Amino acid sequence: MSHSHNHKLPYDETVQCVQCGYCLPACPTYQTMERETHSPRGRINLVKMAAEGQLTLDELKGPIDLCLGCRACETACPSGVEYGKILEGARDVLAAHQESKTSKPLRFAQKVMFQNVFPDSKKLRLAADAIWMYQKSGLQRVAHKGKLTHILPENLWAFEEVLPEVSSPSERRQRPAAFQPPADKATRFKVAFFTGCIMDAIFEKINRLSMELLAVAGCEVVVISEQTCCGALHAHAGRRDETIMLAKQNIAAFEKLDVDFIVNNAGGCGAQLVEYHHLFHGDAEWEERAKAFVAKTRDITQVLAQCQLPLIKPVPAVVTYQRSCHMTNVQKVTKEPVELIRQIPGVTFREMANPNMCCGSAGIYNVVHYEESMDMLDVKMEAVKDTQASVIVTTNPGCLLQMKLGVQREGKSGEMRAVHVIELLAEACGLEV
Repeated sequence: MSHSHNHKLPYDETVQCVQCGYCLPACPTYQTMERETHSPRGRINLVKMAAEGQLTLDELKGPIDLCLGCRACETACPSGVEYGKILEGARDVLAAHQESKTSKPLRFAQKVMFQNVFPDSKKLRLAADAIWMYQKSGLQRVAHKGKLTHILPENLWAFEEVLPEVSSPSERRQRPAAFQPPADKATRFKVAFFTGCIMDAIFEKINRLSMELLAVAGCEVVVISEQTCCGALHAHAGRRDETIMLAKQNIAAFEKLDVDFIVNNAGGCGAQLVEYHHLFHGDAEWEERAKAFVAKTRDITQVLAQCQLPLIKPVPAVVTYQRSCHMTNVQKVTKEPVELIRQIPGVTFREMANPNMCCGSAGIYNVVHYEESMDMLDVKMEAVKDTQASVIVTTNPGCLLQMKLGVQREGKSGEMRAVHVIELLAEACGLEV
């Protein structure tokens, strides 16, 4: 094995792990796969062995690939081991190592997705337009009726069936670039809204409702077109240079604005944004600029919880909350979503068992590792059913699709729904959902 990659594996961080095992009960893959190599402690040990040359990168790949990156182990760790850093470092090295072994067509496809599609809002809009046409033209109905989608692998048709109704091209084009609070309400904060890539293409409705909610809560909202994808998917795929490029573009775009907060509504994006400064160690200028960006970054629930929402319409339902791992373990945002849900008139809130356990979505994990992800989802749905909730609230697009799929797999589509917290709050504020 070539030693050129060795020095890059995050060896020093692995030494902090004392192998105590506190992380084991917190780890979803250890819970469902019951193997030491699929626990945080095991993976750290494997990275350490690979760095020492006792293990090849090919042997390291499987256990690292099957990690969700939920980082629940960090929250459980008494020694403060930086598992996220170890994981990203290992993924960077594995990505470089794989590059040489990946077939040309696959390399090209990955490059197109990561460099040309996610960062390009125009291409994403075209993709969303195509999905809208497919949904609206009746093609989707025909495809479902004749089970035509089932010629696709199950990991793809399963999610195709739970995609939300995509906003029409005209709705998207006509969305204002700024939202003002009602005339009779004092402006509480001036915020810039982070639209994200997938969020703005597939979940544009949630983005729009987010901005309308911020406005009725007393915030002046601006949207700038120079922003781009947060880079989370790139970081998880070990594409560090591209992640840094996207981070620089976002930092440069938002620092031109004089705002109190930069607000996002996706747990995974938020987790990437609040760690931007980690990308620039050793680059003093960008590290400072990144820290200023991070200091203003907030999840939308953190801002709404500081404002007065006009919750005028009761939502009579038992509600449970599926916590986004990245929001809980990286952003450390835990109380605000619950506070907001509890404020909605008519809601009975019931926490599920093991609320911090990952639902198995984890970026594109549920598509790439479908079977493993479904095992986790089944465990999660048992916890949901025990609460007898009719509404599952989420705060991240991946979790939202995963929970919609969970509802469908349990045959509960008529009596249970999965929504983004924004959709529920908008409903309670009488906004058109």
